Amino acid sequence: MRSQRGDGRALAAGKIPVDLLVRLLGELPPPPPEVRVGAAVGEDACAIEVAGGIVVASADPITLTSEDAGRLAVLVNANDVAVSGARPRWFLAVVLVPPGSEESLVHGLFRSIQGALAELGAHLVGGHTEVTPAVSRPIVVGQMLGLAEGDLVTTGGSSPGDRLVQVRPAPIEGAAVLAREAHLLTDLEPALVAIARSALEQPGISVVEPAILATSLGATALHDPTEGGLAAGLYEMASAAGHRIVVEPSSVIWFPPGLAVCEALGANPWSTLASGTLLATFPPGAVDSALAAFVGAGHEAAIIGRVEAGNGVETEGGEAIPYADRDEVARLLSPGDGDGPVATI
Repeated sequence: MRSQRGDGRALAAGKIPVDLLVRLLGELPPPPPEVRVGAAVGEDACAIEVAGGIVVASADPITLTSEDAGRLAVLVNANDVAVSGARPRWFLAVVLVPPGSEESLVHGLFRSIQGALAELGAHLVGGHTEVTPAVSRPIVVGQMLGLAEGDLVTTGGSSPGDRLVQVRPAPIEGAAVLAREAHLLTDLEPALVAIARSALEQPGISVVEPAILATSLGATALHDPTEGGLAAGLYEMASAAGHRIVVEPSSVIWFPPGLAVCEALGANPWSTLASGTLLATFPPGAVDSALAAFVGAGHEAAIIGRVEAGNGVETEGGEAIPYADRDEVARLLSPGDGDGPVATI
């Protein structure tokens, strides 16, 4: 007999369903007073007040790909810290590899981690390493910490009337991960597949610098859409703020190789892994100067919508933007699901 709480539901690969996560978080006791931002849907980092400022911390694993997992673990966690207004400074890594792995694999993961940290000016300060049969391929779980000395920025800080700005295109990370499966992309020009495959380096997935810039420009909310793509990021911002987001789809900045890869695989680009994109809201009087500052710093940016009273995410025409329970990368690359190409990476 199934529990009335839905505990008998089978879970697909990808994020835990939002309704389940809401229920789990709702069972937590109230946080202590020093916690400025705690566990909440849509908030990817916590914030804890200490004597010297506010410690911002995030934790994320890299599970959808094992290629460049060390670098990805650094960058996605650094992004989560930066969108709170703090510069990433200290990194911890849990590195798990299956039995039989060669030492060169672990060396490569650590070189990848250190290379990404050097680019950010951050440092590896701890973690855990283990060879375990619990994994069938390398898994890196990262935790990044930073210190915010000014005001915090949250995912849910926007107000009705704020303008929504997209900085950098989507989907960058999804394009790179899916392009690793070149045998699924035989109808695309090899040169285009190569560009998509190298997207982790160019244009790259770090949003640390534009996020820190956005904080200085007076952003009311910041978010880096990751798993679930641009659509999930928009819904997370709307949910965290308790407001509706209205989007003009024709203004969205797309990464052309990412669109091509998605089309070739039958993936919805709105729901495809979107690390490398930054969403920000600004008061109407500040948005034009913010756009100019982003462009002046070399970051492609555009106003793609606004915040209104209400809930959900919809287009200017009043149509809801579909929200997928599962990222397209997870759908396509999860063996045995039966609803997409079976691939391993």
